[in-house]
Amino acid sequence: MATSFTISSILLFLLVSLLISFNQTLASPSLVLGLTHSRVSLPIPRASKSSTKRPSEVVDMMEPLREVRDGYLLSLNIGTPTQVIQVYMDTGSDLTWVPCGNLSFDCVDCDDYRNNKLMSNFSPSRSSSSLRDQCSSSFCLDIHSSDNSFDPCTVAGCSLRTLLKSTCSRPCPSFAYTYGEGGLVTGTLTRDTLTVHGTTSGVTRHIPRFCFGCVGSTYREPIGIAGFGRGALSLPSQLGFLRKGFSHCFLEFKYANNPSISSPLVIGDVAISSKENMQFTPILKSPMYPNYYYIGLEAITVGNSTSATQVPLTLREFDSQGNGGLLIDSGTTYTHLPEPFYSQLLSILKSAISYPRAMEVEERSGFDLCYRVPCPNNTFTNDLFPSITFHFLNNASLVLPQVNHFYAMSAPINSTAVKCLLFQSMDDGDYGPAGVFGSFQQQNVEVVYDLQKERIGFQPMDCATVAASQGIHKKY
Repeated sequence: MATSFTISSILLFLLVSLLISFNQTLASPSLVLGLTHSRVSLPIPRASKSSTKRPSEVVDMMEPLREVRDGYLLSLNIGTPTQVIQVYMDTGSDLTWVPCGNLSFDCVDCDDYRNNKLMSNFSPSRSSSSLRDQCSSSFCLDIHSSDNSFDPCTVAGCSLRTLLKSTCSRPCPSFAYTYGEGGLVTGTLTRDTLTVHGTTSGVTRHIPRFCFGCVGSTYREPIGIAGFGRGALSLPSQLGFLRKGFSHCFLEFKYANNPSISSPLVIGDVAISSKENMQFTPILKSPMYPNYYYIGLEAITVGNSTSATQVPLTLREFDSQGNGGLLIDSGTTYTHLPEPFYSQLLSILKSAISYPRAMEVEERSGFDLCYRVPCPNNTFTNDLFPSITFHFLNNASLVLPQVNHFYAMSAPINSTAVKCLLFQSMDDGDYGPAGVFGSFQQQNVEVVYDLQKERIGFQPMDCATVAASQGIHKKY
């Protein structure tokens, strides 16, 4: 189950003090939300000078996403010569960061990842094009905007003379950035060359002075993150794609850690063109968190029922402080729904399912509905679970693929297996999103972020077949 997101200011201060290895003043965006396997970060935004600056020329991109146990990894090619660092693709945050230092990178409470080969680190000293971002840059202002009102160059110790003349070239002060579930990273803003792949095989593009976090210490965040939000620091923003869009087609769980096939991530015009036959729902604009992708949920239908389960207004409207809405987030594994609506949905599913419950698995796993299903000859078959349909604003409906709601907890034994509903209840709270549409429910669905028309489209699809036809797992 999801845990509480409330962390006292004293505990957070002590934690930052423990992790930070820098002598400069820190900044940390507000911790807003805590979810199982969540990387959502919702700092209070401030207008950025860089938000209107875009590269004069952009080339469509196609990159493979490798599936792991709790997300989808994107390979970042950074530096001169290139160093390849694998990071999570995250639509629920802005900052792109990578672990820095071969020996100095320290991750607290990351024991599960100690022997993980995915933990590749970036070494600035091995790149001839690497440099620290300056305190006067718009990105430095952005990363420090939500924690205090002090000018970063003042914090960096610039003299009054250089401040008045705007000539101080001191490095941007170190930052701290918090995530859901209490995740925390500390580091410095760095610039280096980023190499990306075009949609045509063999075509690459070099992005000089790409800005990212060079992180030396983290708490519960062992792998870097590529932020796909709409803030100035996000990867799409820096590459000039915020007036276009991107799309992804996530492979299902069974392909996790399979190096032979990848989920396709497409960025640019090609991602949003020829999509008129898809069902689109508008992107809702949060007055408090405009950098993130919200959609409105109107109802959920179970099975062939003609009556839909009505959802609370908070899942499609914002209050005066900007709280509410359904956040669509690739950095949260499972969909979270608020109470009492979540419990009402469970009751409807219980009445529609005749399989015997596996209560002991529910207690052990933390999931709320687990059933024993027959598997003749220890082989999975199509189960008789009712379909689940999400009805979004603008009459857009998505029937979840069967693999996106009930999932096997282990291999069949004695011609029986246990499958659990991979939804969870939203943490109690009166601020932040009212619910989250997680990456597990986006599997085998082409999801199109049409930022030009401010809408998100859904279309069920066999993502493994798409990946094979595009051959992206063979390209790089």
